[in-house]
Amino acid sequence: MIKDAALLARAEALVRAYAAAGKKIATAESCTGGLVAGLLTAVPGSSAVVERGFVTYSNEAKSESIGVPMDLIVAHGAVSEPVARAMAEGALKASRADVAVSVTGIAGPGGGSEAKPVGLVHFGLATKDGSTRHVERHFGDLGRAEIRRLSVAQALALLEGAIDPLRHCEPHGEAIERRDTSR
Repeated sequence: MIKDAALLARAEALVRAYAAAGKKIATAESCTGGLVAGLLTAVPGSSAVVERGFVTYSNEAKSESIGVPMDLIVAHGAVSEPVARAMAEGALKASRADVAVSVTGIAGPGGGSEAKPVGLVHFGLATKDGSTRHVERHFGDLGRAEIRRLSVAQALALLEGAIDPLRHCEPHGEAIERRDTSR
């Protein structure tokens, strides 16, 4: 569990906002291993908001639990925009949530490459209205714990933006964002 007072305060505000709106959240997490869902469920009353969480650390779990096509993983790698989008969309489809956030990345210390260095994390956010957002972060090789903490912060930022589009919270690191609202 992440012990960060600022993140917990953000999670508390998110739970209140989603509860007030009558909206539910699902998570699909790889490199964070359930930390996003864990932080949200640390908040009293979160059972009204957190519909379910998927820890899909392996490629097989991504495919079997939330329907990410294995050929997509093979073609792009588990740490990629297409897989982050498919994870969020799959978690939304496999749940009764209104919004699903996904996280897949390389937290290190090993596992990185020149093309996909340690600190690269992809995020997806799928909503019942059919839109899917993607954010790519390059946190750098800050250590496993810090990359995971910053990844939780980015996932919260996506959830904050989904419930309050005027709110814009950006954690440390270069961001590349793409939206697809064509669905």
